[in-house]
Amino acid sequence: MDCSRGIRVTLLLLLVASLVVASRAREAQPLPPLESAAAAGSNRRAPERHGLSLDFYAKTCPAVDQIVANVTAARYRDLPAAGPAVLRLFHHDCFVEGCDASILIAPTGGAAGASKVERDMEENRNLPQEGFDTVEMAKAAVESKCPGVVSCADVLALAARDYVQLAGGPYYPVKKGRKDSKVSLPGKVHGSLPRANSTVDELLRVFAGKGLGAADLVALSGAHTVGFAHCVHVLGRIYDFRGTRRPDPLMDARLVKALRMSCPSSGGSARVVVPFDVSTPFQFDHAYYANLQARLGLLGSDQALFLDDRTRPMVEELAGNKTRFFQAFVASMDRMGSIRIKKGKKGEVRKVCSQHLLAA
Repeated sequence: MDCSRGIRVTLLLLLVASLVVASRAREAQPLPPLESAAAAGSNRRAPERHGLSLDFYAKTCPAVDQIVANVTAARYRDLPAAGPAVLRLFHHDCFVEGCDASILIAPTGGAAGASKVERDMEENRNLPQEGFDTVEMAKAAVESKCPGVVSCADVLALAARDYVQLAGGPYYPVKKGRKDSKVSLPGKVHGSLPRANSTVDELLRVFAGKGLGAADLVALSGAHTVGFAHCVHVLGRIYDFRGTRRPDPLMDARLVKALRMSCPSSGGSARVVVPFDVSTPFQFDHAYYANLQARLGLLGSDQALFLDDRTRPMVEELAGNKTRFFQAFVASMDRMGSIRIKKGKKGEVRKVCSQHLLAA
């Protein structure tokens, strides 16, 4: 993060700190467990028998978890922003044709007639480079010990888990055995990922298409407890909500004011980022949900989870119970990590994550 960006983010955090504290005076009471909400979408979920296992590399690369962890720990110490960047990569990978590292394939150089890849699409153009770099570093470390064995898709899944823990979240075992995709299909990106202003209906449709339900939507959205969004994703909410030329009336007015100081309505904000979680942006906790209760959700799609009757009870429960959030998040990460796994000859094990095996 450059100096000017850091100053803007710091200013924003200072401006909203007082209203966050005031909003936390009354903590939400926990509601009954989420089993009923999860069960409602269970018929759409990915099968549990997805061919992955905790001991997939027990004989071929038994230390793979530790090898990746050594890289992510050092990287997090030097560049904390790499954490949410890798988490976002994992989500963008799994939601487009499954968890197969297709998001990691690099463009071929911009030559005339060059084939596009997923990274070229508008939805992926702001993915931070530090995320890609971290996965390549981890993969290189694994290759040095276990050449040609561990897929980039598995390295990405492990790195995402590591960063959750490094930021204060839960440690959880990661099932392995994914193969890397042999293709990266840009035409599959549009419509496969949630948008910053998606309605709950739209979000539920996207998640249902991956075999995930409402409980997964709410739990996985909790990843926004860390990381940042570019100003372009909030300009509509703070300047011209639905063509009214006014801010979103459901966003706390003090947050609107703070965001306007970082994100001008035109010019000067293309590279500026603002935190998803205005209270603890570097801490993996359940503050994200309490922010939604206090009308401090950054994206329209975030705040919508509290406004909709179908998802509000889950938001309220997770806002009041960090342990329950961690449990729900881990379960949903396992389900997301099992979407459309490539096995056998349908996939490959790349040596360099940004290049298909034949091109490496």
